[in-house]
Amino acid sequence: MRIETITTVLDLIGVFINALLGGSVARRRELDLFGYVVIGTVSGLGGGLIRDVLLQHGPPLALTNPLYIPIALAGAVVAFLLAFTEEDWSRFFYVLDAIALCVWAAAGAQRTLATGLAWLPAVLLGTVTAVGGGATRDLMVQRVPAVFGGNGLYASVAVLVAAIQVVCSALGAPTVVGTVLGVLTGFVLRLIAYWRGWNLPGGLEWQPRDVMGRIAHPPLPGRRRRRQKPDPGDRTD
Repeated sequence: MRIETITTVLDLIGVFINALLGGSVARRRELDLFGYVVIGTVSGLGGGLIRDVLLQHGPPLALTNPLYIPIALAGAVVAFLLAFTEEDWSRFFYVLDAIALCVWAAAGAQRTLATGLAWLPAVLLGTVTAVGGGATRDLMVQRVPAVFGGNGLYASVAVLVAAIQVVCSALGAPTVVGTVLGVLTGFVLRLIAYWRGWNLPGGLEWQPRDVMGRIAHPPLPGRRRRRQKPDPGDRTD
């Protein structure tokens, strides 16, 4: 199977799953049919569009391949027609999200390598492909994107999957081997991180101290130190 065919199939799987997830977000926000279509399409196509624009390797695939937009619309329509309970949502959302995240990270890395770019841009654009659509979707519904934390390991899983794809390609392994290994590894890690509550560390509470061991607070902006009046006893004249 040709590399381009594998990458396109992975891309389309990610498009449908992310469009379905976008439509599910529209349901939770109680949007109308147009909202389902917009949120689902942006969620399904956003990451790939960002990747293709950055690659500058011709028009984005979502605009040239006749399957991308209909598949994104199909995912949004399925979410519009099928109602999920809260338990079903919690159960299926993370499974589908993990699949889409890993599939798109592998596809983005592979497509970047196919254009002749090096390993670091491949990891970067693989990650952007995986998280770009979801981040755009979250911003449109006014919530903090999951990529910024509080949702288990998310972008870090995408980085790992893209890195596995790049390493396998550098070692000369078949594309299918790198894809399967990366997707399975990332999928398992993503679900374990969700179930165990694993997250990357946030801001640390370290504070600078002066030589006496006291916390050193910088002066507030706009406030000047008062000049101390000279002590009359210090005059020498």
